[in-house]
Amino acid sequence: MPPDAPRVLLVIGAYHPEISAAGIQARAVASALAGRATFSVLATAVDPTLPPRDLVDGVPVYRARVDVRRRASRAAASIRVAAQFAAARDRFDLVHIHGISRKNVPVTTLARLFGKRILLHLHTAGQDEPAEAGRAGVLGAWSFRQAELVLPVSPLLMDRCLASGVDRSRLRYAPNGVDPQRFAPPDEGARAALRAELGWPLDARVTLFVGFFSRDKRPDAVFRAWCREAARDPRAVLVFVGATVPKYYEIDGALFDRIRSGAAAAGLSGRVIFADTTTAIERFFAAADVFALPSVREAMPLALLEAMSSGLACVASRLERSTDVLIQDGVNGRLVPPDDEDAWANALAELTSDCRRARELGRCARATVVDRFTVERSSRVWLDAYRELMDP
Repeated sequence: MPPDAPRVLLVIGAYHPEISAAGIQARAVASALAGRATFSVLATAVDPTLPPRDLVDGVPVYRARVDVRRRASRAAASIRVAAQFAAARDRFDLVHIHGISRKNVPVTTLARLFGKRILLHLHTAGQDEPAEAGRAGVLGAWSFRQAELVLPVSPLLMDRCLASGVDRSRLRYAPNGVDPQRFAPPDEGARAALRAELGWPLDARVTLFVGFFSRDKRPDAVFRAWCREAARDPRAVLVFVGATVPKYYEIDGALFDRIRSGAAAAGLSGRVIFADTTTAIERFFAAADVFALPSVREAMPLALLEAMSSGLACVASRLERSTDVLIQDGVNGRLVPPDDEDAWANALAELTSDCRRARELGRCARATVVDRFTVERSSRVWLDAYRELMDP
């Protein structure tokens, strides 16, 4: 390790083996920058069995237990975060905060107290924005202003920062990236083997949804649109991968109940599959035919990038300066208006019934990721930002 290599504390809502887009991206970049930077991780955890101190891929991880459903637990977690920060302070010089949450104020305060430089990474539209930090009160707005550099993952979040008066000199566009070797199209033999392992029929036409069961992710919308295709094609299968139990604040357990009961009422229970969150999500992408992202709020969805890299034909809600940055409709995927059930049904029917068309869109989707959105490209942006803050 070079003597001047950046020493960075990543502050994240959830980290491996718990799942969040920010945590997945941070873990991938930390691995890509091995030998060029050293990392520690400070995260909250909803799983009480995870140890408060851990080692993941050789990276020290400090966890603060939290039950997001209880106010007292959230307050106590802030104290634990502060204690873990103070205990680890000799391991890092830079603090890289991911997202806007309750952690920001205590972490920023301690970073200032101990003389650490601060980067703030914005991942989520409608949540990780200057206006949202301001709504948290004077201290929330103060913590946002303390970041020397702000890294939005999408043009949308760049725009929101500029519109809120953030000086352009503080902004560094930092799009998400994926590993195209991990997320790669399988050959037919590997695909058949994966389907056998997952218990999916070899001839099924599988539409895949990956994400929390939250209202913004709209899993119920893709279910309703898919039901039309299921009525036409007995091979149609819909697979949901994601947390359905409200351990995280954004999950709405009623969505899962409605989809499950709706499938049963339509006689489709055997063709609607629910899988829990997994750290081996690449297996699902490799085994599916079509990926659906029906969200109404995204910045730069990591699951969409993973699906595109895997060579899947993708249908996504058209979200300005977000999904339309990744997909050009009809060229490397399909973009449809959010919550337009007719348009969603038509797009899914198009791609599940025309295998040649789906393969061509998937091929172009992968080319887009390999050209513009690899984790190696993302890691260079992060490293440049670290070096910039370390310059005297």
